[in-house]
Amino acid sequence: MTDNAVVTVGSLQAGRSANVIPNEAVLQLNIRTLDDQVRDQVLSAVRRIVNGEAAMSGAPKPPEITTLGQFPLTVNDEDATRKVAEALRQRLGAERVRPTGPASASEDFSELPGAWNVPSVYWIVGGTDPQKYAEAERTGKLNELPSNHSPEFAPVVNPTLRTGIEAMLAASGAWLVPSGAK
Repeated sequence: MTDNAVVTVGSLQAGRSANVIPNEAVLQLNIRTLDDQVRDQVLSAVRRIVNGEAAMSGAPKPPEITTLGQFPLTVNDEDATRKVAEALRQRLGAERVRPTGPASASEDFSELPGAWNVPSVYWIVGGTDPQKYAEAERTGKLNELPSNHSPEFAPVVNPTLRTGIEAMLAASGAWLVPSGAK
């Protein structure tokens, strides 16, 4: 499963007029993987394809390829994850806490624990209307619900905000209370 990759063309800009052939095009990609080696392979393939296409079409100069941002993979610490998950189950109820598994998110969160050399846990608070979620789950269409990078994403304020606050309080409380104390 870790050999999967997502390559998204997030932006393509060329020219300013419909009747003038532009002399430049800017293509912005987002590459997400679950493994550093796979990311290196995908980046290499993108460079090879872009350079090959430019050479084959007689481009007057080679393309300029610039990395705008790159973040380390986000990997939850196992012990910290167990501790936080238990605190979330106690606060929110076991039925509201679900494992998500690996996700090909594009996230800079991993910079923080890496800089401080501390364990970390990254979790997600759902924002979909509970009735729409239940219907999508019932009909097998969960993958059709808009997520946070979709233009159709519109989280409902309640219960999303309340759940997020409760989750933060529960997780931080798990670290602030001495072990064995209640």
